[in-house]
Amino acid sequence: MYDYDLLVVGSANADLVIDVERRPGAGETVLGGDLAVHPGGKGANQAVAAARLGARTALLARVGDDGHGRLLLDSLRTAGVATAGVLTGGAPTGVALITVDPSGDNSIVVSPGANGRLTPGDVRDADRLLRTSRVVSAQLEIPLETVVEVVRRLPEGGRFVLNPSPPRPLPREVLAACDPLIVNEHEAKVILGGAAAGDAPEDWARSLLAEGPRSVVVTLGAEGALVASAADADEAGDGDGEGEGDGVEVTRVAPVRVDAVDTTGAGDAFTAALAWRLGTGATLAEAAGYAARVGAAAVTRRGAQESFPTGAEVGAP
Repeated sequence: MYDYDLLVVGSANADLVIDVERRPGAGETVLGGDLAVHPGGKGANQAVAAARLGARTALLARVGDDGHGRLLLDSLRTAGVATAGVLTGGAPTGVALITVDPSGDNSIVVSPGANGRLTPGDVRDADRLLRTSRVVSAQLEIPLETVVEVVRRLPEGGRFVLNPSPPRPLPREVLAACDPLIVNEHEAKVILGGAAAGDAPEDWARSLLAEGPRSVVVTLGAEGALVASAADADEAGDGDGEGEGDGVEVTRVAPVRVDAVDTTGAGDAFTAALAWRLGTGATLAEAAGYAARVGAAAVTRRGAQESFPTGAEVGAP
């Protein structure tokens, strides 16, 4: 019935990366290392990450008719991603300007370029891709109205996964479709309006669930992650759950300890792995545990797509 395990609808960028000893302050210039150009963008990253793990993956995105666009198409095809949904033209390929400090942390500025021209009409034209994909994943480096159209066109029985990055307030229609909504602390607080988020990740998860998602995953960096859903969902009773009395099951996902070299793309690797595993029938807690291993492997290497592990490297789900 399904041609693809995962359809990613999202951005495709060229990542321009510079190592810096420290980030400049306002009005300040600092010297960095040599400029490196890598294929990136949250949508393309997720598609490549899933394909490298073994998922049958397609991407719906837009790139420019330029060298950066060709770089991205080559990377996608090499990883085994189906590119029939990658549209060309309308604007230059999107670019992300990335600085990486000695600890491996990064700061990113994105010029959307062609990503901003991925329209609801493009989603309607790709209806067959949506109908033949088991799970659909999206992010917010494309227009929000395009994500809304994806939600409206989800096939019956399809599953929608959203990482709202960069974060912004979301319409109820989008939130209600998320299964799960995947956020870090910053994204959670933006969606919840800051002060309403509470002090602990468990608070953020419960508050987000109250906004309408079917399930929520909160990523916590070196502290692992947690998953939350209604207590009668399929993962109830798995792992060290808590909070059943308020109708919410919250499960902590243990961190995977590694020496981080570059965190660029780690969240995309996590999201891709989790979305794929959900499509294979894993519970949310099981999928998040596997995704944590994939994200941890990615931070031990430089770059985004180049850092993503294969299924053999991560081991059995």
